[in-house]
Amino acid sequence: MTQGGSAAGSAGAAGWARRAGFAGAAIGVVAAGVAVERLTMHRTVRRSARLALDAAGPYGSLRGTPGTASAEDGTELYFETDEIEDHAGDPRGDADPETVRAAKGGDGAGGPSVGPIRIDEAALMPVQVPPEPRTPQRNRLLRLLSRRRRQSDAAAGRAGARAPQRPTVVFSHGYCLNQDVWHFQRAALRGAVRAVYWDQRSHGRSGRAPVGEPVSIDQLGRDLKAVLDAAVPEGPIVLVGHSMGGMTVMALADQYPEFVAERVVGAAFVGTSAGGLSEVSYGLPLPALGVKAVRRVVPGVLKALVAQTELVERGRRAAADLFAGLVKRYSFGSARDIDPGVARFAERLIESVPIDVVAEFYPAFEAHEKTAALAAFDGRPALVLAGDRDLLTPHAHSEAIAAALPAAELVILERTGHLAMLERPETVNEHVAELLTRTIRTHGQGSTTAPHNGPHDGPLDGSPDRFGDGHDGHRAARTGSAQRAHRRRSDS
Repeated sequence: MTQGGSAAGSAGAAGWARRAGFAGAAIGVVAAGVAVERLTMHRTVRRSARLALDAAGPYGSLRGTPGTASAEDGTELYFETDEIEDHAGDPRGDADPETVRAAKGGDGAGGPSVGPIRIDEAALMPVQVPPEPRTPQRNRLLRLLSRRRRQSDAAAGRAGARAPQRPTVVFSHGYCLNQDVWHFQRAALRGAVRAVYWDQRSHGRSGRAPVGEPVSIDQLGRDLKAVLDAAVPEGPIVLVGHSMGGMTVMALADQYPEFVAERVVGAAFVGTSAGGLSEVSYGLPLPALGVKAVRRVVPGVLKALVAQTELVERGRRAAADLFAGLVKRYSFGSARDIDPGVARFAERLIESVPIDVVAEFYPAFEAHEKTAALAAFDGRPALVLAGDRDLLTPHAHSEAIAAALPAAELVILERTGHLAMLERPETVNEHVAELLTRTIRTHGQGSTTAPHNGPHDGPLDGSPDRFGDGHDGHRAARTGSAQRAHRRRSDS
């Protein structure tokens, strides 16, 4: 080849290389644009989906009669009361439309639903109920409530006195949540019992506690006492607490044991702890020393974040997808199976709590130790319930609570995380109804202090004892309870 031809060939090759480079660059730009557009579209779609779930889902939509109590430092504590007569439904015994809608999944994805407990005096079964060993527990509660009412009314009529009051059930929520987390329990219990739901200080609709001041579990116990004084000035009380709410109930007993002895006739501890939270690893793959090191630096990190609150809150919104993944991991035991509307509801509850409130409350859990206070509930009907995949308050903590309360029913739910009341609402409701049945039965015998007779002392409706022949009743009750819970989960 001649030199000129060689030069021409080189020039042509260079031209082709430049054109190929331009084409490659153009393709790269287009590809990058498509990628950005896809990512943006996916983020937009996800944001739209979240907004759609917020608009369509009924979760957290139930409201009661509002009230407020004043804490010792002046913080306003908000509560709502569901009176029996306000949600009795129509004469046929149907639930009011608001409760019916709220009890069903409204996200279009087959959300969970719960059957509301109804009391219809005109359609009640007679006192002599035939054996029905498989009757749902809430139906047994209905019959028991009605039977006690007729019996107590008759006794009061003969004595010329006022009939004993039914217990008021008071629900205390956990850290970074609010009273709406009890949505499914509220829907189920409306019209059956008087119930009070309240927001812890700096959460939900309650007032902001003094900024920068440390929060203690003991303070929360005093807050609960203020709410009880305002919302339930008389009559028997059943306390239900989840996570920090359960610790709040323990703090109440620690500081007001006489009040508990006189007024509290039953208690439920859901996904909570009596102490030792400094040993919890939160599911992190670290040795014990590593977990302790992480826990030591968390308060400092939170303080630093508080100094940039506005920036942090913007970051939380921008990282919504990451935040959603974390919420699922630490709230539910079967994240892939959780209904999207319920998952989004949990996100909304948690993201509504400002970072400075998160920081103020966090140190309180390290100092929490209330095992001794549990003695105040010994001998009363009690429920201790937890998920076997709870990473925040592992079920070993519930087992420790149950060990301190030999009369308690211990229930460990399989494939369930920290927010059991949202993840397994029907099962939780069944056990709460069972607790109320035992509480009403015991209280109906005329004693505020329940006898120490274990979680199950015989059938309520004449049916055979499902826990065996009565020998070793305490152990049989726990074993039977766990078996029933496992069967319900496998059927769900």
